[in-house]
Amino acid sequence: MSARDTRPGSTGGADTPGPLHGGPDDDYTPEQLAAMRREELDLLGARYDGVEVLHVEPGPEPGSALEKRAVRQVGTAFTLAGVFAFLFVVVYVGSGWFLPDWHWEITERGWSALFTPMLGLFMGLAMTMVGVGLVLYTKKLLPHETAVQDKHDGSHFDRVTAGATLVGGYHNSGLGRRKLITRSLLFMGGGLGLMLLMPLGGLIKNPNKGDPLGTTSWAEGVRLLRDDGTPIRPGDQEPGSLETVFPAVPGGNRQADAATMLIRLRPEQVDALRPREGHADFAYGEYVAYSKICTHAGCPVSLYEQETSRILCPCHQSQFDVTQGAKPVFGPATRALPQLPIGVDDEGFFIARSDYIEAVGPTYWNRERI
Repeated sequence: MSARDTRPGSTGGADTPGPLHGGPDDDYTPEQLAAMRREELDLLGARYDGVEVLHVEPGPEPGSALEKRAVRQVGTAFTLAGVFAFLFVVVYVGSGWFLPDWHWEITERGWSALFTPMLGLFMGLAMTMVGVGLVLYTKKLLPHETAVQDKHDGSHFDRVTAGATLVGGYHNSGLGRRKLITRSLLFMGGGLGLMLLMPLGGLIKNPNKGDPLGTTSWAEGVRLLRDDGTPIRPGDQEPGSLETVFPAVPGGNRQADAATMLIRLRPEQVDALRPREGHADFAYGEYVAYSKICTHAGCPVSLYEQETSRILCPCHQSQFDVTQGAKPVFGPATRALPQLPIGVDDEGFFIARSDYIEAVGPTYWNRERI
């Protein structure tokens, strides 16, 4: 065995001659390579790279009926991909704007039930048509070549000939003259780009706009209603009883953060009542109203033990004393249940005098700042 292999492709390896296996930089100067045509560079690179072409199947004849039919098929697939992608954008952006609004409710029907499936359908169809277009383009328009090539380290020669091969691939693809495919690709790319960017809108917009975590539907003059929609007057409840009430607004009895406990205290509880600071006038006579949402993990609290004046959360056993401003006296909860200021309207029905002055439910990281 000789110490130096003199076969084509073994004399170079870097921009300067060396022992690495690569293109023959000693045989062809950069000037000689620059003077060659792309086809010559392509063939030369294949020969010196040890590429063996086993089979070549050319693409359709340029301008032939076969090529035109294939171009129409590929363009149609890419155009449909763009159409479905833009339909995704229309559904996503248009909901609540020029299309019906949707809600996260299991019992919702109509548009709310169709919103998410339509997004999935249009995205799935768009991606499917992208795949169909690529398959049609590859099988019907690109020349097919089967070749075997040995791997080796690169050199200047390899870079130049590889670049010629890539340019040759673009030339063989026919994209430069098949304008229908090029335009449909641009249309599809725009639609897919928008489709993929749309869901990021929920991450970009400020989720605290309007303070959704710190406000509820309770407001001045809003009546307290039972679950069946009937209003409540003082005297409707027995002393020591608890009634879950909701705001008199559309869908109020389905708003999780608005559920409120209206409690009528017994005389001895009224004597022991010690409101929190700033809540002295929140009660109405022997009636107090507290949020039903536990401040620990958001479970509904309503197990009321009137003998001890405690409300129990069944999830983690936090207990709140209703005579002490519903402050926690046992369990993992660390904040008192927010109290709703209540009064009576001209017809003698209970109303809220304002919204809760603090956020209901569990603590969140920026609760004190909004």
